[in-house]
Formats: sequence, C-alpha cells, structure tokens
Amino acid sequence: MDKILVHGGNKLRGNVRISGSKNSALPILAATLLTKDPCTISNVPDLSDIHYMLQILSQLGASVERASGTVRTQAEEIKSEAPYDIVRKMRASVCVLGPLLGRMKEAIVSLPGGCIIGDRPIDLHIKGFEALGAKSVIDHGNVHLSATELRGAEISLRGKQGPTVLGTDNVMMAATLAKGTTIIDSAAAEPEVVDLANFLNKMGAKIEGAGTRRIVIEGVKELHGADHSVIPDRIEAGTYLVAGAMMGTEVRLQRANPEHLACVIAAVRESGYEVDTIADGVRVRGNGSPKPLRLTTEPYPGFPTDMQAQMCALLCQTSGISVITETVFPQRYMHVSELKRMGADITLEGQTAIIRGVPRLSGAPVMASDLRASAALVLAGLQAEGVTEVNRVYHIDRGYESIDEKLNALGARIERVKV
Repeated sequence: MDKILVHGGNKLRGNVRISGSKNSALPILAATLLTKDPCTISNVPDLSDIHYMLQILSQLGASVERASGTVRTQAEEIKSEAPYDIVRKMRASVCVLGPLLGRMKEAIVSLPGGCIIGDRPIDLHIKGFEALGAKSVIDHGNVHLSATELRGAEISLRGKQGPTVLGTDNVMMAATLAKGTTIIDSAAAEPEVVDLANFLNKMGAKIEGAGTRRIVIEGVKELHGADHSVIPDRIEAGTYLVAGAMMGTEVRLQRANPEHLACVIAAVRESGYEVDTIADGVRVRGNGSPKPLRLTTEPYPGFPTDMQAQMCALLCQTSGISVITETVFPQRYMHVSELKRMGADITLEGQTAIIRGVPRLSGAPVMASDLRASAALVLAGLQAEGVTEVNRVYHIDRGYESIDEKLNALGARIERVKV
C-alpha cells in the first residue's frame, strides 16, 4: 500500500493533459459485451477501476488486449455470471448487468453494496430491467435477472437524489436489443451518458435524446463492433482547475472540454479566479484575494457532487464564510474531519458545510476515505505549510491517472512512498 507525501507551498505552472473519463470508459467497456465482433476503445485511462473492469470482461469470456491507452475486446462467447471476487472491488461493475441481460437474456452479478459516501442502491436499475420484461431475484448476495425476451417500455429513472447515471447506462444498454421502443424518462444527462450512447449508435443502436431527460431507444436485432475514443474526464479536469486556482500562476488543462466544466468554471470564476477557454482546453490563473462562495451540488448540468470535496479544499483558505450544500450524497463529508486536522474551520449542519476561511493550513497525517476526498486532501496539502501525509491512496488511483506525476510536472513536490 502506498502513501503520498505532499510538500506544500510550491507554485504550479504549465500544461497538464487530461486523461480519458473513467465514468465513460467503464460502461463503454461493458457495452462491448453486447456484440460478438471486435471493438477498439481508445483514450482509456490507466486506473485500478479500469483494470478491474478488464478482469471482469476476461472472466466473462471476452478476449482483452491493452496497449498505450487502447483496449481491444472481442466477446465472441461469454458467460452470464460475473464473479464476486472481482465485482466486490468496484461498485461500477454493476454496469455489466445491462449488456448481459440484453445479449444473453440472463445476468448474475453480485450486489455492489454501499460505500463510504453513502448507500447507493441499484433498485432503479432493477426497476428498469423489470419494465423491459426481466424477472429479478436477489439471493445469496447476487442479483439474478432473466427474461425469455425483452420488450420496449416507458421507464422513469428518477430517484430521491435525482436521476441515476449508472441506471440510465444499464437500462439503455439492455434496451438496445429489446423489441420495440424504450423511452427513459428522468434520464441522467451527464456527458458520460452521451458518450456511451454515441458508442452504442456506432455499434448499430438507434438512440436519440441522450444528454436530455428523455432518451428514446429503438431496439435492433443485433449490434456490431465499433471503434471509439473516450471523452476527457471532466472531474479530473475540474480537480486540476482547482489546483491551478489554489496554487497556480498559470495552468493550462489540455483536452479539457469547457462545455462539460461549465458549472465548475462558473464557481471558480465567481470566487475571483481568471479562467479562460483556449484552443486546446482551459486556462486558469491564481488570485491573491479570492472570494467566498455558496454552492449546492446537483445532477448535471448543476455543480457536480464529485467536485464538492475539492471545492471544500479551495475554500478552506478563502477569507469569509463559504457554504456548500450536498444534495446528491448528503453523507459525502468524510474529508471534513481530515481537513480540520490540517487547521480548516468547517462546521457541518446536516447536509451543509459552513467553511470559515483560515489564513493557513498545516501539513498533517490524513486518511483518504474515498476517491474525491483523497484528491481534496492532496489539494489541501499543496497549500499547507510543511508536509501532508495522505494515506490509503489506493482510493485516488481508482480515478486519477498518475496524479503525483502530473502535479510534479506543474511544479509541485509530491512523493509516493511504499509502506
């Protein structure tokens, strides 16, 4: 197990290349199970979650080759049951349910369970599958789906905290091979859903409306192979945008899509930082006197919950009182206690964090609790005095490709240490 040592105080300057989106790549790789033909997926990030997904594809019977960010798969003959030993390592592995049900008319996958940021059940996924005609049984920790055939239906996927992204992905994949027309109401509109729909359409699916709250899928008899390049990761880009605001003189995010970052860019600008769209991405410049903010996380196109922890880190040393309200995952504040160990002044009132800016943070040993919390602690360490020791960095390796190397290339001083 590694830990990261962040030596605070170094200014950041230069270019950072944004990797492919983890949250696009995972369902797109799962979607290759829908066809017997070869598929080639490029701009795939080198992350532990991706490694687990490729292991699942292999265990299901697909051939998998990977080299230099490109994955080639062929799922000529596959099984319908995903093994627990791999599925348990990654919640997003549940996205193989849709492709397996669509192609095999059966899927057996272990329940992913909850996680540190709160319970994230798959009841909406199952609701969607049942609307398509599948029967579901939960037994011995597994979801068992089966159907003699799938038929199109009108399905609402709105949950308590808004639309479900993975649920939209899953139902959309299954519906591509259903008879008739499927309409998903209250669909997730995230760019990653659009990216998956674009790949499925390249495979011969007939999907319209991705990126809106209403997606229409006309079922087809079969899908064929396709090549596809994964979109840039908007959360990685947002994280480096915050790093550049906190510690940068001028940081350029190459391959960042400003449309996907609109809400994050607006928040950083509102806090007083200069953010510009440039030819190959986005540029951010630091500011000596940032302003406090009021933010509320919302489903896309609102401010993303996956950027809440990073914004907490940014606002810790912003003069005045900032307020962040978390409406998507109200329990997603495990990073707050660790930021307070570094000297932050944060009070939690239900699902709202009240942040009073302090003049300085000091390095301390801290514990990463989840993927985005770990990124927030690294960011806080960049501006803290002394050394911040971030433990359990396997969390950060799930979603950030070589974060230590990328930040060091900008001028940070970060060490990865084996323990």
